[in-house]
Amino acid sequence: MAATATTASERQLWEILAKVPDPEIPVLSIVDLGIVRHVRREADGRLHIGLTPTYSGCPATALIRQMVRAALDAGGYADAILEEVLAPPWSSDWLTPGGRDKLRAFGIAPPGQAVASPRRLWQPEAVSCPRCGSRSTQRVSEFGSTPCKAHYRCTTCGEPFDYFKCL
Repeated sequence: MAATATTASERQLWEILAKVPDPEIPVLSIVDLGIVRHVRREADGRLHIGLTPTYSGCPATALIRQMVRAALDAGGYADAILEEVLAPPWSSDWLTPGGRDKLRAFGIAPPGQAVASPRRLWQPEAVSCPRCGSRSTQRVSEFGSTPCKAHYRCTTCGEPFDYFKCL
């Protein structure tokens, strides 16, 4: 996304935002998550930053807005406007490749690609273990440490792990 920056101010804002961690998975930035939808100067002359929540009930949404506001204020952009962008809704497909790598290194299996047809809860998808790479895994619970993750266990190495769900 940072490649869409056209001015020095926009590039600097992307750099600031790339340092704001996700409060639930701090190895990811909000840019890694793909929730920063735009950074641009609007007709009013002010910089506008669009944020899309990962889902409507995400408990971290308000905290993320506070963290972004604090980072912008500290970076000299106190006049930047934060906008909530609800359409299109966030998709786990918006995670950056670097973000997927960070999840895996942290021990969380990154999501597969979202599919057009909904997956049924009683048909868990094949998930690779982030530790050993085996696809011989079992879903233990549809809900992991946060609502956006499911809990799995690798039957090869025996390790438990979270899986970031496809949304």
